Amino acid sequence: MTIQECYAALEGDYGEVLGRLYSEALVKKFVGKFPLDQSFQLLESSLNAEDYDEAFRAAHTLKGVAQNLSFTRLYKSAHEITEALRTKDYSLAGQLLPGVSQDYERTVAAIQAYLGS
Repeated sequence: MTIQECYAALEGDYGEVLGRLYSEALVKKFVGKFPLDQSFQLLESSLNAEDYDEAFRAAHTLKGVAQNLSFTRLYKSAHEITEALRTKDYSLAGQLLPGVSQDYERTVAAIQAYLGS
């Protein structure tokens, strides 16, 4: 799997990230580090513990990383949960978490398939 195929699988925008980072080597480097980022796990555990301030910080971080790496699908769902937490709509945030989880898992699976090829 190529890095471009990885981006297609995770519904990202390879052209956008390449324009931002200017180098395929940098794209590969930062994409490879994404599965080590703990923002999603912190979001999930913080929401489950009803620590909404920490959940907001984690969601906001996840959103930013997804945006910087042009992980479009994950960015959109992370943005939605970030805004729900920002406006203190904790019920909505809980409803949005499964979608964020699905998008996160899809992203990580595509990256792992890319790294394994």
